[in-house]
Amino acid sequence: MKRIIAQCVKEIAQFRRDRLTLALAFLLPFLTLIIFGFAIRLESKDIPLVVQDFNRTNLSQSYIERLYATNQFIPKEWSGINPTRDAIDKGIAKAAVIIPPEFSRDIQAGRNTNVQILIDATDVNNARVIRGSIQRVTNFFMQEHGLLPTTSTITPRLRLWFNPGRLESLYIVPGVYGVILWIFPSLLAAIAMVREKEKGTVLQIYASSISASELLLGKGLAYLLIAIAETLIVMILGSLVFQVGIVGNPITLIIGTLLFLMDSVFFGLLLGVRSSNQNAAVQGVSLIGFITSLLLSGFIYPLNNIPFPLSLAPNIIPARYYIDVTRDAFVRGIGFAGVWFDLIMLAVLGLFFFNVSRRILSRMQLPS
Repeated sequence: MKRIIAQCVKEIAQFRRDRLTLALAFLLPFLTLIIFGFAIRLESKDIPLVVQDFNRTNLSQSYIERLYATNQFIPKEWSGINPTRDAIDKGIAKAAVIIPPEFSRDIQAGRNTNVQILIDATDVNNARVIRGSIQRVTNFFMQEHGLLPTTSTITPRLRLWFNPGRLESLYIVPGVYGVILWIFPSLLAAIAMVREKEKGTVLQIYASSISASELLLGKGLAYLLIAIAETLIVMILGSLVFQVGIVGNPITLIIGTLLFLMDSVFFGLLLGVRSSNQNAAVQGVSLIGFITSLLLSGFIYPLNNIPFPLSLAPNIIPARYYIDVTRDAFVRGIGFAGVWFDLIMLAVLGLFFFNVSRRILSRMQLPS
């Protein structure tokens, strides 16, 4: 135990003397939180819309006003031989509505009238949002003018559970915690481990009586303490900036965070043991750690949308389980009943990373 603590104290002393590492540990996580928290938006807003009105009556104008009253579209003006198509082709607008000359006459006569809708489907998800929004506005307009039945056999009563205000920060920010706390602790641990090789001090360690387990636990304890400090700073600032607070019992968040930080640190040590220089360690964290935690953890994209066999990869990605824990702690508040399996998987993956690192490091050490 004394060797582990001595190794931990040495690592923290070296960490404090390196200003670049201090910035990497505390400044970059905060900047990442701000960028991801404000930049990532899953709900489409301020969609540029071009309307070409050939009818020019009060009825057609009322329909246009309904479109813009949703606050989802912003008007765009464009001129030319075919202004609506040109606006979409040139990226000026994402959608165009063409109202025919007989629009009001057909409606007043009770006849069907065709309103042409052009949608830029380059972004398929955005195209679905635009189509659904225009369809809802059209149905509301028709019902308002008595063109649809006012009564229905089935009347759905909708209630948004957990997030009635539809705040995207409640979904994005807890996910960002998982990405940040996976990248930076593992990066610091990997750099610290590989730095021993570059400076040649690892040879002294190999020749000493300290075991591989003691070395890894000593370094791991040091960077676990640093990761805890990172976590407190990031979550406190996240709560102040984005107004995202803990709901329910915080015990699952505390346990899950400690397990996840251990996973992150031991993963970094594993990469450090396998890497020959700092560039390789940084690239390993970037490619293996950052990309998987961003794209294969459920942070942005639902995991059930990932096709087989790539859908098997999230099962061994700790960020996937920790994001479930944070979203439960900050949004749902169910507690152990909802995240017990995630906590078990975090513990299992942490032991796996540690054991693999220990075996690799043991083979490198000189026999005593």
